[in-house]
Amino acid sequence: MEAPMQVSILGTGLMGSPMAIRLRRAGYPLTVWNRTSGKTAPAVEAGARFAATAAEAVAGADVVLVILENGPVVERVLFEDGVAGALAPGAVLVDMSSISPEAARLHHDRLAALGVAHLDAPVSGGPGGAEDGTLAIMVGGEEATFAKARDLLGVMGRPTLVGPPGSGQLAKLCSQILSATAIGALSEVFVLARRYGADPAMVRQALRGGFAESRVLEVHGDRMLRRDFEPGGHVRTFVKDLRTAMTIAQGQNLSLPLAELAYDLFARFERSGGGDSDISGLLQQTEGGSVPSL
Repeated sequence: MEAPMQVSILGTGLMGSPMAIRLRRAGYPLTVWNRTSGKTAPAVEAGARFAATAAEAVAGADVVLVILENGPVVERVLFEDGVAGALAPGAVLVDMSSISPEAARLHHDRLAALGVAHLDAPVSGGPGGAEDGTLAIMVGGEEATFAKARDLLGVMGRPTLVGPPGSGQLAKLCSQILSATAIGALSEVFVLARRYGADPAMVRQALRGGFAESRVLEVHGDRMLRRDFEPGGHVRTFVKDLRTAMTIAQGQNLSLPLAELAYDLFARFERSGGGDSDISGLLQQTEGGSVPSL
């Protein structure tokens, strides 16, 4: 009988924790590490093994999932905290963080030189999608590596191999642009409805199922109506991704006016103190104190 795949997760925050719990429920032997060790508690309670250091966590792992805050943090953990050197040749590292495509390609090449396979596989769907196993998982890398990790990723959502290294991160940036423009438009729709005297909740209900239907209308529309701005996705992280998308567009001599406007709106919200809000909190800026709160 083939030995079960040994899996490690580096990062058990808003996304990593529910992903770890799903993997344990699916029967995968799992080791977890997080810089703030207390955040590993839910995964450990689900049967995961706690590791005191990132390097300890990946020792002997067949597949390592990384879901950390940003590119510099991923770089530091992989190449300064001893993870790359502790990975066994033949292991697969799946970076599910949101970092730049260029950084993903560089990490791929540096790990390949050590005999370690790499996929960039950022996700969309928020903590709820991580809990339900319905994440959109956008993957960049080689087909053979994707084949090794596909079933494991399938426990957490719907993995799609987009293209070569870095392609998963590019797809995530496209997702962020679409989400940003939709959330901005939705906040304006709700403010317009309220100003005209219509009930925003009933407007949303009327739109459901038509061409305006979307996960943004479903999930973030509900959050806006309930004024629940506790972060499922932080504005500061969203702005970081949009900034990366704008940099790439500029490098390609592309003008993306809607994306630029959405970036400006969210960047202004972050500067005004909204960085720790959920992205649906943009509604507060759109209201601008000029209309009654929803």
